[in-house]
Amino acid sequence: MPLPPVGYPTRWEADVALRDGGTAHVRPIRPEDADAVAAFHDRQSDESRYFRFFAPMPHLSRRDLARFTQVDHVDRVALVATVGPDIVGIARFDAAPVRPGRPRAAEVAFNISDAHQGRGLGSVLLEHLAAAARERGIRRFTADVLPTNAKMIGVFREAGFEVRQGFSDGVLDVSFDIDPTARSVDVMQAREQRAEARSLTALLTPRSVVVVGARRTPGTVGHRLLADLLAGDFAGTVHAVNAAGAGEELLGVPLRATVAEIGEPVDLAVVAVSPATVLEAVTDCAAAGVRGLVVVSSGFAETGPQGVELQRDLVRIARANGMRVIGPNSFGVVNTAADVRLNASLAQEAPPPGRFGLFSQSGALAVTVLSSAHRRGLGISTFVSAGNRADVSGNDLMQFWHDDEATAAVGLYLESVGNPRKFSRVARRLARRKPVIVVKSGASGFGVPPGHTVRRSHVPFEVVDSMLRQAGVIRVENVHQLFDVAQVTVEQPLPEGARIAIVGNSDALGTLAADACVSWGLQVVHGPASVHPEAPVEEFTAALREAFADSQVDAVVASWVPPTATVDAAVATAVARTAAEGGKTCVTCFLGTRSVSAARVGAGGAAQDRGEDPGEDRGEDRGEDCPSVPSFPTPEDAVRALASVVRYAQWRRKDRGHPVAPEGLDLPRARALLERVLAEHPDGAVLDRETRTELLAALGVPLLPRAEFPAGEHAAEEAVRAAEGFGWPVALKTVGEDLAGRQDLRGVRLGLSTAEALREAVAQMQEVFGAAVTALAVQPMAPLGVPCLVRSTEDPLFGPVLSFGVEGDPLDLMDDVAYRIPPLTDVDVADLVRSVKAAPKLFGHRGSPRLDVPALEDVVARVAVLADALPELAELRLSPVLVAEQGLTCLDAVVRVAPPQGRADPDRRTLPT
Repeated sequence: MPLPPVGYPTRWEADVALRDGGTAHVRPIRPEDADAVAAFHDRQSDESRYFRFFAPMPHLSRRDLARFTQVDHVDRVALVATVGPDIVGIARFDAAPVRPGRPRAAEVAFNISDAHQGRGLGSVLLEHLAAAARERGIRRFTADVLPTNAKMIGVFREAGFEVRQGFSDGVLDVSFDIDPTARSVDVMQAREQRAEARSLTALLTPRSVVVVGARRTPGTVGHRLLADLLAGDFAGTVHAVNAAGAGEELLGVPLRATVAEIGEPVDLAVVAVSPATVLEAVTDCAAAGVRGLVVVSSGFAETGPQGVELQRDLVRIARANGMRVIGPNSFGVVNTAADVRLNASLAQEAPPPGRFGLFSQSGALAVTVLSSAHRRGLGISTFVSAGNRADVSGNDLMQFWHDDEATAAVGLYLESVGNPRKFSRVARRLARRKPVIVVKSGASGFGVPPGHTVRRSHVPFEVVDSMLRQAGVIRVENVHQLFDVAQVTVEQPLPEGARIAIVGNSDALGTLAADACVSWGLQVVHGPASVHPEAPVEEFTAALREAFADSQVDAVVASWVPPTATVDAAVATAVARTAAEGGKTCVTCFLGTRSVSAARVGAGGAAQDRGEDPGEDRGEDRGEDCPSVPSFPTPEDAVRALASVVRYAQWRRKDRGHPVAPEGLDLPRARALLERVLAEHPDGAVLDRETRTELLAALGVPLLPRAEFPAGEHAAEEAVRAAEGFGWPVALKTVGEDLAGRQDLRGVRLGLSTAEALREAVAQMQEVFGAAVTALAVQPMAPLGVPCLVRSTEDPLFGPVLSFGVEGDPLDLMDDVAYRIPPLTDVDVADLVRSVKAAPKLFGHRGSPRLDVPALEDVVARVAVLADALPELAELRLSPVLVAEQGLTCLDAVVRVAPPQGRADPDRRTLPT
């Protein structure tokens, strides 16, 4: 592939998922595209050409082609969408001349291939063109559209922009601002969810599957994949490809030399060939119109630089031809739906059908995950092992599960999150409908899979936890806890609150359960109630019914120590049926066992999850109509899983609030200021006090005036002159963080009410600090209050990360900081302020006055909105923000500006790179 020309904006290139689940590549146009543009134009209908040029134009002249393909990527920009070698869509803008005091505009035009209309290409190109225009300082699009071109007018309106139109000389004059709005963002994200979910349909619900690399030797990967597909009674058609055995049969399936020889549509190809021949196999699949790939083969990014390049080529070829890829180095995929029955995996035992969706980033751990689910009897709806996660990721699976009626809860084992900003918003949206349970390994860092070259995050790991909590994700520490929580969410209703009843036949177990409830923040309101250790099932059932009937109880913990070595099936049945009748959440502890339910009694293989002797399955079939209740070996396990579900249910019921939109925040003024600074300092800069005061004025947060002067022989008179200008009393401070914070050396002197006192303070500071102090500053005194930190930093993966803390010992000694990821709602802002340990200092702790928290929340909201809108804002630190009983004062600020590096989750639809 030739190198792009100088000035070519490579960052605008992106793969995208389309409305029908296919993919396309969007990139800036190049001069060498002239022949492809001519071919695109020649394929168009007369009507499409007329809509574009307002005149019949059967062919484009060489002069036209040169004008269309030779652009400067600044004032004249054109993007093309390609599928395979063909251009299937073109969008362009031509910027209008700069008009002082008015937002810059550009005229836009679109042309979508007749053969690809209806796939959503127009809306995708509009998003990408608008993002490129905003980067070039353009804020408004205009277009001349024929009144009969309803499709193009619909593209503009349906994108969520506020479109204005006039009529002149038989043509509609259309115009709209292109800054993202709440509606345009909602529209984009809804389209993204549908397209990305649809793009996984061929992978997870195929009607036909081919195993590429099917082998005759039992035990080989290719043989096993084919055998498992057939043994699982796949509902569709199974094909096999192996050039060496072409014309013969393998396990009753005819072997073909290539996928193209099959002669009928194929949805999914499971590739199990050597790394050296994978690209050949993928190209064969592309030629045959295969819609998705599961690459089980290893030998890619995990092996080093050559493997990285091979993996990139694999994804590039697949996406260019409309295919999504799971893998490489994948363990496979499973879909247990009755109308699919797909087992395209290396699992020795396919999991039973169920309602739990499962994603494993690690191929090796997929064996453990699936085996654990099988031993517990936890049914799976769909399972995906991402392997190297070269294309399909956990984000894609969450998009699919959002509307998947077969899935009630989802679990993800993640070694890394390549796009946490997108993960946060996708997980939050899904968690509003279904529980999302995550095992996140790698607590020492936020890494990426082998071969991925995305930038690494520099945030503390606490930000990861904050992001997961903000998104409503249930985070667990290991796979055992993943399934513990999954069994509660799949088998039980969500609890209405945190009030717990404890019922059992052992005082000791009841006490352990109660202690665990207190430890996990649950409230024991009923019990622990114990029946006699050898009480009959009727007595135990009566105690359970009493607990379920208690209106003050939200969930029940039932424990039972079997009088003999076996678990009484009648007890298990009684617990399950009583819980179903009670309609409340129930977890059980049949000491030392798991997966006890009315239908399956005894630990069976489930105890192996804890390294215990599973013994024999002593259960008896009670019929399919019997309910099921999750059981745990210890009361602590039961309560921990229950507590996780209680917290999730509380988050789900909580008012999500409204996106913050502070009045008086002048984003255009702030954006223009940052653009001006970067024009003068292309590599970035720390703003001087005058410029940051101007930025904070646009933010709507005035900066307390301050006069700085050299700490020389005239310092005292300079200080007095400044104080008389501000008005008494004043504060005197050393300039520079190293000295200003030295309270022990009196780096700050407050409440100076006279010129004599100020001169004396200046002399004392010069004596104490000597040559270490080079400058001093005078500020008016602010009202007394609690100093706080409000800060935003731009992270390569997370985008803006907002942090908040109460200054002083909480920050200095305890690192008491809370984090959130914008965009924020008013509820998010309130939670952020209240989530630090020192928050009581703001709310009248021990008789101190209650401070103006609404004013503080307003400042936090302003910083969140500004940081979310301006990626050039590398750092904004307001410190200290002095919160008083009425209002607050920002004493100082640090503002650092840098060229935007591009966010992992940009304001346009893209597939991961």
